[in-house]
Amino acid sequence: ALTPPGYSSDLLLGVRASSSKKLVAFISAIPANVKVRSTSRLDVVEINFLCVHKKLRCKRLAPVLIKEITRRVNQTGVFQAVYTAGVVLPVPVASARYYHRSLNPKKLVRVGFSRLHPRMTMARMQKIYKVADQPKHALIEMTEDHVDGVHALLSNYLESKFQLHVNFTKEEVAHWLLPRSSVINTYVIVDEDDKSKVTDMVSFYHLPSTILGRDETLYAAYSYYNVATSMSLEDLMRDALILANSTGSDVFNALNLMENETFLEPLKFGKGDGNLQYYVYNWSCPSMKPSDVGIVLL
Repeated sequence: ALTPPGYSSDLLLGVRASSSKKLVAFISAIPANVKVRSTSRLDVVEINFLCVHKKLRCKRLAPVLIKEITRRVNQTGVFQAVYTAGVVLPVPVASARYYHRSLNPKKLVRVGFSRLHPRMTMARMQKIYKVADQPKHALIEMTEDHVDGVHALLSNYLESKFQLHVNFTKEEVAHWLLPRSSVINTYVIVDEDDKSKVTDMVSFYHLPSTILGRDETLYAAYSYYNVATSMSLEDLMRDALILANSTGSDVFNALNLMENETFLEPLKFGKGDGNLQYYVYNWSCPSMKPSDVGIVLL
């Protein structure tokens, strides 16, 4: 996530304690080219992974990090940025909501992520959220042979549907989407007559969380980029749930971006309690609906 094509180590900014040399704060900027409404190509950076040690959070360190990363990015000739935050700052271009689909409801209730509703038994809850053992369609894991086909499919999809999206290069598609164990899974369906053509793709990345006060880890899969042309998006994502479950994920999360609203309710996703705000820094841009946004930041 920090070393895509074109990255600069100068834009991976850390602060260390002078005595212990421990990392106490960090912020990153990686290059991207995006479409924002009528502007088809805009060089930006994606700002991510801003974190400050909890003992230093009252020291106003975050604004210093943001100011310094802005200065360094400006020196490269880039003056716009895309970022997301859970808080409302001036001024979001879009607001998205997380939705959660239980895959291992027993564990989710045990660790406090979910709860049993009145008149609901654990056995019934497990039955409701049970997924099939095998996907219905002939999805295969993406390989380097599929990079060109995935690039063509994804680029056409993003360009035709959304007002805010990344203009991916083939190198970026390979970097972000080629499967890596416990990091990202991408599956494709290829055309039977033309093996170089990819007709459908589904991808999700993994973000495990430690649970405070418990010696347990919550394994979450997050929906990434999905394109369906030979079937409905609902059918494709039903298979994605099965594939995510087979990797050991406890919950499958998705934002209501892109065309995701079409499958959230039918596939039993529950509405989360937090919003994710999207921002374009230093660029005048009218607000847009979540369905106009085609960009997912890891």
